[in-house]
Amino acid sequence: MSMDEDLIKDNAMQRARAAQYVLSAVGIDFSYENGYKVFENVNIDVGQNEFVAIVGPSGIGKSTLLRILGGFLKPDRGMVYLFGRPIVRPTPDIILIHQSIVTFPWLTALENVMLSLKVRNVSDDEAEKAARNALEMVGLQGFEDLYPKEMSGGMRQRVAIARALAASPLVFLMDEPFAHLDELTAEGLRQDIYNILFSPDTPLKGVVLVSHNLTEVVELADEIYVLNNVPATVVGKVHVDLPRPRNPRSEEFNQILDALYNYLTPPKVRKL
Repeated sequence: MSMDEDLIKDNAMQRARAAQYVLSAVGIDFSYENGYKVFENVNIDVGQNEFVAIVGPSGIGKSTLLRILGGFLKPDRGMVYLFGRPIVRPTPDIILIHQSIVTFPWLTALENVMLSLKVRNVSDDEAEKAARNALEMVGLQGFEDLYPKEMSGGMRQRVAIARALAASPLVFLMDEPFAHLDELTAEGLRQDIYNILFSPDTPLKGVVLVSHNLTEVVELADEIYVLNNVPATVVGKVHVDLPRPRNPRSEEFNQILDALYNYLTPPKVRKL
């Protein structure tokens, strides 16, 4: 068999395997323009109705990896697949929710959500109906006419999530979505977010979350990928099989936290 035939066979096998997952990143290498290598052979799979989290030290490249998963950045090597289809550019099937809460101050909650439907060929009536449904899903029914300055931070983040849901994506990429909220507000939204995202009323099939908050990650995720080293690689994968809602004070919860800290803590140097 020739080298080209081997490559074709390998690619076909890779796509066949990736088709088993909602989102699959296979053998990702990436370097910045200055030559600094960020990732080496990173592999991540998101199963059906699975909440996946990515953790790692600050500056390891977690947000960069989200942008590669969404097709916003092209890897030097490797490929991202959505249900086995290569992702080579941004697609409306994958939506990225940024760290900052992005709502337009001159638009009401309803108008902010309808904005995501402007690029689709739908009537104003259809767009309004979809936007109202999305706001209801995130618990904001009755607040459609409020402007961002009249909302709390948690409400504005719910509007941003509703706007993303109204676009009917298959995958959410969430970059520190609770980082700018106070802890009580963030905790309330974390308690709701899983049921919001994976309710029968949404088209979502998978979620990828990046966060520095390990307690938050264990509260939400089904699978946790740990990035470490330079260049970054996946040094560990932790499965979370705890019933929801999860109790951060339970022994099982803290055992998972300990496992994550062990992956993230540099090994001690033995003194001679």
